[in-house]
Amino acid sequence: MPPLPDATDLLQAVHAACLEAGEIAVDLFRPGERTAARTWSKSGGSPVTEADIGVDTFLRIRLEALLPEAAWLSEETIDDALRLKRRFVWVVDPIDGTRAFMNGLPDWAVCVALLDQGEPVLGIVHAPACDATYQALRGGGATRNGNAIATSAATTLAAARIAGPKPMVDALAEIARIEPVDKIPSLALRLTRIADATIDAGLISTDARDWDLAAADLILQEAGGLLSGTDGEAVVYNRETPIHGRLIASAGGLSAPLLAAMRRLRDAGPQRL
Repeated sequence: MPPLPDATDLLQAVHAACLEAGEIAVDLFRPGERTAARTWSKSGGSPVTEADIGVDTFLRIRLEALLPEAAWLSEETIDDALRLKRRFVWVVDPIDGTRAFMNGLPDWAVCVALLDQGEPVLGIVHAPACDATYQALRGGGATRNGNAIATSAATTLAAARIAGPKPMVDALAEIARIEPVDKIPSLALRLTRIADATIDAGLISTDARDWDLAAADLILQEAGGLLSGTDGEAVVYNRETPIHGRLIASAGGLSAPLLAAMRRLRDAGPQRL
């Protein structure tokens, strides 16, 4: 096996690839208007555009050249079980927030993570329409546009700014004096905006996938936050089925009170969520 690239050099190369990938998408993005890209529906009804496919193809070529021994997991590529036997796996969402992209809204992002034995060790979330690029290396902190970021200092749910699906946020608001904020359509941006203290916490409904989460999860962790299941269980990546149940994300000081609130909701009956 060839020697691995220096982590910092690898991050810089992936960063450059993500910026180029973002340009591919921006060429078809129309702020405030319907995209110029051709669109169609995948199995299950979720949308895909020619921008998703173009970005995915570009990134696969660039990232596999950087680390040929790494397997590949992407929203827009047929899954290959070979990834389950590989130490390294690239996890890619070419456009997280495709519906926002299609409708001319800025909250979409190119997301790339590198897993090492199932743990994210490199993550980039590039949101060109928001002029924001988040990145992190395991143990190296997190940045937004090159500046170090950290989660908020909030330690109580009182007035905590929380984004997520309306039914989940409304249920939480019935038992805590939170400050609901508009849902952020990109799951990755929901997490990175906790990382940079734009919001304090986020709720995620069932069916999120590894590619929605892995890059932003590392950025959130390195900024002092936490992503977990609603009982506090760790998020596990690169499983045979890369699908997750309900999740919560928050600044580190909010993790315990948010977990306690979610348990109260669960105990009140599953219909509350």
